[in-house]
Formats: sequence, C-alpha cells, structure tokens
Amino acid sequence: MIKTNRLSKIFRTEEVENKALNNVTMHVQAGEFVAVMGPSGCGKSTLLNILGLLDNPTTGSYFFNGSEVANLKERNRTIFRKGNIGFVFQSFNLIDELNVYENVELPLIYLKMKAGERKRSVENVLDRMKIGHRARHFPQQLSGGQQQRVAISRAVVANPKLILADEPTGNLDSKNGIEVINLLTDLNKEGTTIIMVTHSDRDAGYAHRVINLFDGQIVTEKTR
Repeated sequence: MIKTNRLSKIFRTEEVENKALNNVTMHVQAGEFVAVMGPSGCGKSTLLNILGLLDNPTTGSYFFNGSEVANLKERNRTIFRKGNIGFVFQSFNLIDELNVYENVELPLIYLKMKAGERKRSVENVLDRMKIGHRARHFPQQLSGGQQQRVAISRAVVANPKLILADEPTGNLDSKNGIEVINLLTDLNKEGTTIIMVTHSDRDAGYAHRVINLFDGQIVTEKTR
C-alpha cells in the first residue's frame, strides 16, 4: 500500500541546515498496524506529515497504492488526502466553535456528500465510538478521552484507507489511553491500515511491526 524510497527532508534557515529525515525507505502493507518509535527529534512526526501529504520530502519518492504522490500539485494533494487519509493527533485538534456532530461531519462536507448520507455516516460512527450521547456538546464540555473518541470518529467517518496517529494517547490517562488504542486496534482488524507514532512501549505492543528511527534514519524494524 505504502512504499517510500530514500525519503529525505531538510529544513533550512539562513544559518542552520537540519536533516530531519535521511534516506528513509519503508513498505507498509494494506491492513498493517505499524508503530514508529524513537527519541524526540528523530523525525517521527516529519515522516508522518510526509506520509499524510501535509509536507513534501526534499528528495525521494512516495507511492500510495502504486501512485507517486509526493510531488502532486497542492490542489490534487488536498483532494487525495481528504479521500484516502484520516488523522488522529495528540492534541485532538477539534474545532471549539463546532459541537461533536459538526466536528465529525466536517470531512464529509469537504467531500461534498449529500446531507442525508452525512447524517447517517456521522450518527453511525458516533454510536460506534460510544460518543453519540454527546453529539450536541462542544469539545470543552468533554473529557480528554471523549475528545479523542471524537477525533477518531472524525478521522474514520469517510472510511479512509489509511489512519495516521501521532501520539494518540499522549494526553490521556492510562485507562482512556488503553480504550483509545483498543478502538484503533478494532479499526485495524476491520482492514484499516494504521501508522502510529508513539513513545509508549505499551501502545507499540498492539502493532504488528515496530520501526525505530534515530537521527532521521530507520535503525531497526521488529515484527511482533
């Protein structure tokens, strides 16, 4: 499903050049759950941003289901991203001015889905994530665990092929963290491919494979 070849990313200022990724080559099969680990600053989030088409590599190639996507024009990148990739972040990234239902509905509006179909999709995913009873509440009225359930609902409501999760349990206590990881695991068992950045050995233990980065390079891979 995903194949990268010698991906590199260099951030430059007038005085400093930082190579955040250095010739990263990786393959992820459809239906895999892959954890990406490593110390802070090793390039984990940079890699996730490139895989999510939120950033461009400086050099290298990125194939998604056989199509080279790293060098798509911005409009085509946006269309491709919205149709294929869901995101879950540590900080939830919910819109405070929108209630739970409206936050989850937003990706479907961008995809120009009809109102009736949007309603069915949003209600189904909220019920599945056990947050439907909070549909008319706003993010600030929810616990951290509930907010992450909403964020996952928003990520999966359009049935993406790939979910990218960046420290999805980082702001949660142990109980809520385990519940969130279980939700991601359930989605993976149904066929959704997941790539998750984490510092947590516990969370990584749910993945099929663990990739370790150091100084922007893959240093080890371990299949569980």
